[in-house]
Amino acid sequence: MYMEEKINIKQIIIEILGTILGAFVMAFGIAEFLLPNQLSTGGISGIATITYYLFHIPMGTMILIINTPLFLFSAFQIGRSFFIKSLVGTVCLSVFIDLLDRLKPFTDDKFLACVYGGIIIGCGTSILLKVGSSTGGSDLISYIAKKYKPTVKSGNIIIMIDAVIVSLNMLVFKEIEIGLYSAIAIYLMGKMIDIVFEGIYFTKMIYIISDKSEEISKQIKENIPRGLTGIYGKGMYTNQDKIILMCVAPRKDIARIKMVARKIDRKSFIIITNSREVLGLGFKTED
Repeated sequence: MYMEEKINIKQIIIEILGTILGAFVMAFGIAEFLLPNQLSTGGISGIATITYYLFHIPMGTMILIINTPLFLFSAFQIGRSFFIKSLVGTVCLSVFIDLLDRLKPFTDDKFLACVYGGIIIGCGTSILLKVGSSTGGSDLISYIAKKYKPTVKSGNIIIMIDAVIVSLNMLVFKEIEIGLYSAIAIYLMGKMIDIVFEGIYFTKMIYIISDKSEEISKQIKENIPRGLTGIYGKGMYTNQDKIILMCVAPRKDIARIKMVARKIDRKSFIIITNSREVLGLGFKTED
């Protein structure tokens, strides 16, 4: 019982620290790249960007003001742990943005700002998602919306909110480039999240269907070398049993595997697909 409690406390500390770190990284990307160039990735920060320039209200302060009623509305709709971590994340993001806003921006080039801002914010968001946290905003709005209409998809709500707010940014600042650059930032932010969650170990999966599967398998193991798995299959057109060879390999080995297969059997049927993340012997391992 004591050990279980100790583990839980340790996990809570890790998640809170991760929330603070993620909020800081996000704040850095916003305050040093996007905000000085009137760009945004939508959500509450997009509204705060508008009020920052129109009414000179500190961005972090406005984020906190807008999120407060959202937290009150969603307090009973989300789990206690997620609520606490999201509250910490929102407060930290707001404070960090207002502090970092006092520093000189890294660049006034909008293209560089959207690229680096999107990447950095994506990294920060990934850290928050890894520890099961958020910084409020669109996430909370989606929770509230689902309370009244459970069939609504959270992803659709968030995309719609971001699109509306980025459009508002364009109207307020009267520059279509604001929206175009913001779209790039949003795209890069999403790609960074994909990389963190799906891994950077891009590999390929190759299927080889041939009457000479035994010989092909032997040659690949001897010359590449790569392990293969034989899957029993049946050709529904020919009504013949087949051994389908499946091999997962780095991109650099795929050309050699194809060459071996085609050299042995010119009529071999080869299918190559992407494998975003592979765990196990010979690839990435996780504890």
